[in-house]
Order: sequence, then C-alpha cells, then structure tokens
Amino acid sequence: MLSRRSLITASAAGLLASPFIARPALAKVTTITTASLLSEDKPETKIWRYIAASVEEKLPGRFRFNVVTSGALGGEKEVAEATRLGSVQASLSTVSALSGWVPQLQILDLPFLYRDAQHLRHVVEGDTGQNLARQLEAQKFIACGFIDYGARHLLTKEAVTRPEQMKGKRIRVIQSPLHTKLWSAYGAAPIGIPITETYNALSTGVADAMDLTKSAYAGFKLYEVVPFMTETGHIRASGIVYFAASFWKGLTPEEQAVLRAAAGEGAVYFNRLIVADEAASVETAKSHGGKVLAAEDMDAWQAGARGVWQDMAETIGGMARIEAILQA
Repeated sequence: MLSRRSLITASAAGLLASPFIARPALAKVTTITTASLLSEDKPETKIWRYIAASVEEKLPGRFRFNVVTSGALGGEKEVAEATRLGSVQASLSTVSALSGWVPQLQILDLPFLYRDAQHLRHVVEGDTGQNLARQLEAQKFIACGFIDYGARHLLTKEAVTRPEQMKGKRIRVIQSPLHTKLWSAYGAAPIGIPITETYNALSTGVADAMDLTKSAYAGFKLYEVVPFMTETGHIRASGIVYFAASFWKGLTPEEQAVLRAAAGEGAVYFNRLIVADEAASVETAKSHGGKVLAAEDMDAWQAGARGVWQDMAETIGGMARIEAILQA
C-alpha cells in the first residue's frame, strides 16, 4: 500500500510530466460611451447597435457600447465638446454642428447645391471627403464615415410657401454662420438654439419656425408645435460618424481598423434606414395633425441661397470649388 508521502510524490511527478496549458489573462473590456439624440427606434440609435454587433463579431468581448439615447448627454455641440474632453467616445453629428471647429465643412451644407443623395455621396467619397476628414482629425474628431440625414425642410406655425413670407419671423437655426446667413437672406430673424431646447422655444413663442429633416421632425414630435412642413429641400443634411481622438489613440491598429470598417458599413446602413424612416415620419406627422406643403417660387428660394454661396466662398475654398461640385 502506498503511503501518503508516496501518493503526493507520484501526483507531483504526474503534474510535471503533463503538458503545460497556458491560460490567457482575461482581456480588458473597453466601454465606448456613445451619444444619440434620438430614441431606440430611430436610425441615429440603430446605427450604433449595428456597429456594436459588427465589432463584437470581429473582436468578441473587446468592447462594450454604452449607447445613451434621446439627447440625454446634450445636443450635438455639447456632445462634440465632451468627445474632445474624452468623456464621450463616439457619436454622430451634422456637419453644421462641427463647422465651428472645421469651417470648411460648410461646403457640404450649401443650400441648393446638391441635387440628391447620390450627388452628395459622390462628393464625400472623393477628395473633398478625404480632405475634410483630415481637418476633423486635427480638431480631435476621427471621422469614420459620412452620413446623409436627408434634406432639410421649413417647419412653421403658419403656412409658409414663398420666401417673402419669412420676413420678420424668428427662426431657430443651427449655431452656424451659414444657416444664419441663409435665413437672413429671406428677411427672417435667426436665433441659435440647441436642438434639445427647440421644442420648448417653439411652444413658448421664442421662435416661430425652424428647419429640419423629416426624420427628426417626427423624432422630436415637432409637429405638435410647428404643424406646417414646407418641402423646400434647401440643404442636404450631411453628417459624420466619429470617435474621440483621445480614445482612438489608445487603440491598437487592429482595433482601429475594425472600428473604422464597422463605422463605414454603419454609415451605409444608416443612409438606407433614413430613406424608409422619412416616409414613415411624414405619415406620423400627418396622423398627428401635421400638414405637408409644396414650396412655391423655387427660383426665389434659390436666389436667396446663391447669395450665401458668394458669402461663404472664401471660407470653403472659392467659387470655383463650389461650381465644380455643382457640376460633379
């Protein structure tokens, strides 16, 4: 019979003879706090669920997306500031909201310049988009994809179909020189108000009108305070999927490549969602008393916009560049 000492000795010998199995240390999970202005059912949030799933498939367990919805982290400018400080790691933004850091982005916001979504896509996928991405990176925004929120339309408390009817009206605008110049050209009084404060401003009379995409019109339930939507389609609302540079610099090249690819695919997915969401949003607005009007005298609307082109030309690269995009 083996003694207790013999059993211990035999067991130790067996362990030494067994092949060594290395157990990897538990990988650290990195949280990506992401800001979305709208709810779970809107493209602004669905894109992040899509990106998160794509990243998880390629890098399982490496990242956790903490998607904060419904503007809980503030409007676009507040979120952009938070990403520059590092407290938020990713978000979407209209180019208008980021133009304070990169004024050249306003080339994508020029009224009546882009014929349709395909025209805009052609421009952002070329040299213009690459140049803007480099300028954004210099301002601590890592742009991984351009998105198209759809066209902006005029929203008013009373029916407005012609530009002269805007004279004297207080219109909420994105806090951007371009948007201020556009509505001033029609005799309106622009007021810069964050999107998260717009509903209250319209309901209390601080503003009489605003412009927005169809999707966001329904998403913020603005049909309750500005029931008339005039289909001016004056600006193609471009946007960016971006990450905070401070977060990005801490990633490995592999992680950066996966996140960039997922965001690029997410941008294409977002653009598809917007097309369907716009149609559904119009029906939602109509079912709650909203009225859709056709714009009249489009030549006059466009004439006001041409003045904005000339005013902004020096900032965004000259009239020759604008004309080149017009013909692209």
